[in-house]
Amino acid sequence: MIQIISQAQAKDLLIDAQRLNVANPFGQGTQAVVKAISHLGYVQIDTINVIERCHHHILYTRIPKYKLTDLHKAQTTDKSVFEYWTHALAYVPTADYRFFMHDMKRRENDPGTWFYPVDPKDMKKVFATIKREGAISIRDINDDELVEKDHAWASKKPSKRALQLGFHTGKLTISERVGMLKKYELTERHFDWKEKPKAATPEEVCNYMIDRALRSQALVNVESICHLEKAQRKTMVKKLLSERLKNNELVEVALKDQKKNVFYTRSEALEQKIKPSELVHILSPFDPLAIQRKRLEFFFNYNHRFEAYVPKNKRVFGYFALPVLVDNEIKAVIDLKTDREKQELLIQQWTWVGKHKSVATKQRIEDELNRFEKFQLASVK
Repeated sequence: MIQIISQAQAKDLLIDAQRLNVANPFGQGTQAVVKAISHLGYVQIDTINVIERCHHHILYTRIPKYKLTDLHKAQTTDKSVFEYWTHALAYVPTADYRFFMHDMKRRENDPGTWFYPVDPKDMKKVFATIKREGAISIRDINDDELVEKDHAWASKKPSKRALQLGFHTGKLTISERVGMLKKYELTERHFDWKEKPKAATPEEVCNYMIDRALRSQALVNVESICHLEKAQRKTMVKKLLSERLKNNELVEVALKDQKKNVFYTRSEALEQKIKPSELVHILSPFDPLAIQRKRLEFFFNYNHRFEAYVPKNKRVFGYFALPVLVDNEIKAVIDLKTDREKQELLIQQWTWVGKHKSVATKQRIEDELNRFEKFQLASVK
């Protein structure tokens, strides 16, 4: 039997699962970073830096005293997080490494067309260099014979694609980032495992994905669990969800006026007393709450547009617009830019969503912008 819940209750569940209804849910320091990434499952990485890059932004949203060095320490010194692919390149808890080994092996067996130009000689060269000299970045390789680029994102250095292939197959790991410059290290030497993790089976991976989604999304369906995943994995997830439903591990829910859209959740999630959010958050467009655009629109009646690659004359919200969550509503969208030279956070465009414009709401958002500016400027000192 499908349980009917209100849209307000659904939003409260989602915001609570994302830990956006509590001012400081994870504490501070490196341990807070690990706790946040472990709870969310992963934190997406992106290179755009008109404001602080999204992986730092996402963590700051949940860790008020977050410092960029906290993430660096977690990755490089404590080695409690690592980088790999989820729906995009992301930081993932090292405790979850085994659930990504199946994908690593699959990519080793079938690297795909992107890696077809990689010469085995280049692979041997970069591995020998790393084994001899320790972790390296692409800048440390100076003896490449440059080639013509075959893609806008490609490099003229053949070794770059060799490094990337080593990373995709799990033989190499990114041991450190200096800004966005990646340093590659032999995976087993970086982690110095006493015993290498045992790869999870495909079914274990799918169960892991379901549990990860239930923890961080509260209300899930196949599409939200398998965001940008292949059809084969979606088929298995659907089967496992049906089994959990049959075993009374999950219940089905729907919104009052959207009964065709059924979601799964744990019954205890519906029974818990959730603290309604009274906070303001300037969200990254890559924030886990916002990254699945159709899901965001369904629950929050807000269709976010990522317009960094949209021609200027066709933009609605601005180049790098950020949705602003006020309590449990997206009430504004603000296009921001950090002027690092002048040490200022610049508002390029402010757009109100729906009928939420008010003096009181504007003041609350401006108060949060002041705090956000301090984070932006502290990160460039």
